[in-house]
Amino acid sequence: MEETAVVLLSGGLDSATVLAHASVEGYRCHALSFDYGQRHRAELHAARRVAEAMGVESHRTFHMDLAMFGGSALTDPSIAVPESAGSGGIPVTYVPARNTIMLSVALAWAEVLQSRHIFIGVNAVDYSGYPDCRPAYIAAFQHMANLATRAAEEGRLLTIHAPLQMLSKAEIIRMGERLGVDYSLTVSCYQADDDGRACGVCDACRLRRQGFVEAGVTDPTRYR
Repeated sequence: MEETAVVLLSGGLDSATVLAHASVEGYRCHALSFDYGQRHRAELHAARRVAEAMGVESHRTFHMDLAMFGGSALTDPSIAVPESAGSGGIPVTYVPARNTIMLSVALAWAEVLQSRHIFIGVNAVDYSGYPDCRPAYIAAFQHMANLATRAAEEGRLLTIHAPLQMLSKAEIIRMGERLGVDYSLTVSCYQADDDGRACGVCDACRLRRQGFVEAGVTDPTRYR
């Protein structure tokens, strides 16, 4: 009997690779995206394209308004998206508690689907210093989830899969190439325009571009 999985799908490079990986591993994938008030809304269109191209079982977009709190360059238009390399520390593009909120929603849907698997594309190597991407965080959330649900009490323990966690961006891209991911469908830029064209200068763009160069793979990103 095939296992089902909830896969967090932002529409970016990493989440598309994770979705392809879960599919190839034999999971029946239900993709979950989030409209949380982000300024780079083009990623939601990208998520739909990726979900359709990969033939997921279902794709849902959860709506919430983290912009009402602000506190991040991705949700507060008064905070500029950095266009140069940071000087260390947690950058202003960090969205407070974002992964915790998203994983909690994924947990709720997984329990309804009677799924014991959630896939997320966090990375602790080529990342921007976000604390909710670290292995200790993922392990802690999994532990909490298995204390918090009826499914776990009845013996259906949850596993959170983070297959990209210890890979460089170049390694992720090579993995995606092997899995047949069409990266032209994805959007990573923190300030992509309505047509999905990337700025080429934000942190996400620089990591993505460098990854393609190091992987020796042609970059299909459309830049402004």
